[in-house]
Amino acid sequence: MTMFSQRTHWPLSSNRITQTLDALRRDRVEVIDLTESNPTRCGFRYPARKILRPFTAKGNLFYNPQSQGAWHTREAVCRYYKNQGHTLSAQRVFLTASTSEAYSYIFQLLSDPGQEILFPQPSYPLFQFLGDLNSIILRYYPLVYTDSWRIDIQAMEDAVGPQARAIVLVNPNNPTGSFINQDELGALNRLCRQRNMALICDEVFNEFTFVDDKPPLSLVGCDTALTFILGGLSKTLGLPQMKLGWIIVNGPAELADAACQRLEVIADTYLSVNTPVQNAAVSWFCLKEELQGQIRQRIRGNWKFLRDAMHGAVHYGLLNAEGGWYAVMRTATGGCEEDLVCTLLEKDHVYVHPGYFFDFDPSRVRRVFKAEGFLVVSLLPRPPVFQEGIARLTDRLATR
Repeated sequence: MTMFSQRTHWPLSSNRITQTLDALRRDRVEVIDLTESNPTRCGFRYPARKILRPFTAKGNLFYNPQSQGAWHTREAVCRYYKNQGHTLSAQRVFLTASTSEAYSYIFQLLSDPGQEILFPQPSYPLFQFLGDLNSIILRYYPLVYTDSWRIDIQAMEDAVGPQARAIVLVNPNNPTGSFINQDELGALNRLCRQRNMALICDEVFNEFTFVDDKPPLSLVGCDTALTFILGGLSKTLGLPQMKLGWIIVNGPAELADAACQRLEVIADTYLSVNTPVQNAAVSWFCLKEELQGQIRQRIRGNWKFLRDAMHGAVHYGLLNAEGGWYAVMRTATGGCEEDLVCTLLEKDHVYVHPGYFFDFDPSRVRRVFKAEGFLVVSLLPRPPVFQEGIARLTDRLATR
């Protein structure tokens, strides 16, 4: 229809996988959902009184709009990072209603319609919608897999054209679970400085590691190039319903100051973060160990179970990862990913994501083994549910 914007010209019909899932649910067939990424549906213990009590504070009855967000909330964000060894100024922190909104603010700051921003591949499909809504062109740089996922630096450099304005980095990447290393960061900083680009680093999963041997690299405090670090309560505390994210601005002083001035105008135009959440977040950060600890224990336990369940398999396997909420499996059993996912739904009543949902490219992993397809599962489901789902999944893969 000509009356609608081209930026919303998406295919709106459901795909075969969605149709199969909807049919099972209409028939009230119980499906094991191994794609569940909403922590509030995964059986974690939320201290309701501690979470809800701040909403009764009288301060929530008054409106005191601040473009960057409430000062005391930004200071709480700074304390959160100080406990990780990073010193921040609240003047460089911007509160948003979500990480998605944070991306939009930064895209509006850095790019004009038709300019380009680089994104990792594979990665989360949300980026395509954010790019369309902000009238930017998405270019991709590949992650390649040998025994782990790493950035193809040469391919990234080749992808940078004259209209490129920024590079998006997800640390750890979603869904590959790969953290950036020091060599990759050095290459990214050099490229951004040389090509006059900014670096946008999404670190919402940064504290969710599979092992404790060493802390992952974070870009908080990185000031070689103009850098924006994104975080939020949705993942950090497992509170997606509370809608609070943030942007940290780092970089050469002159560039960072200019970026903050412009971001302040953008944020002031929307003033989207509500007062009760800003006030409550100060006390919610004190619940970090209680909430985050449960999630970390869950993902590590499910990761270990999955790794053991797939050990020694010939026609399928688990790809190595370092952290995050997801796991990626490769399949070399013939047939397309969509066929396999629909078979799992129809025959085994197990729901998983196909690799194409995250734009996986099999050619990027053939250095190690033949890979005809990928499956992606969430590590958040309750252990009994997860284990039963994986048992059905591996049985199906073994018979193909």
